[in-house]
Amino acid sequence: MLRIVNRNQDERRGSIAVEFALIAPILLFMMIGMIVYGGWFWLAHSVQSLAYESARASLGGLDAAERQQLALDFVSTRGNQMGVPVSTNDVVVVSDAQVVSVKIDYDISNHPIMALKSLTVPPPQTIKREAVVRLGGY
Repeated sequence: MLRIVNRNQDERRGSIAVEFALIAPILLFMMIGMIVYGGWFWLAHSVQSLAYESARASLGGLDAAERQQLALDFVSTRGNQMGVPVSTNDVVVVSDAQVVSVKIDYDISNHPIMALKSLTVPPPQTIKREAVVRLGGY
């Protein structure tokens, strides 16, 4: 049996391997970046939600000290449930006659999502979010 070899087909196989070798590192870099930044945005959204919900939870307090304690209790209990274990040392609650403000600074340098940060351009190590809720009126 005679086998006819198509020379163009063999050359194309080699060019596909070369193209893959050129494109694969770029695709891998982009995928790692999507994972790291997607996780960072997920954490940032969770911290913002935690700040807002803790500010809302503090509205039941009768004075500034009670509002502050309610917000800190909410952060310590719900933060772990939301996947954001924020220390109460990283939370600042300010309350006056008009508004309650909750500021959270969450350090994510030890979070598992940041294990890949050295393979891409790293996002900020600290997520800072604030929520302000009015106490009443319009």
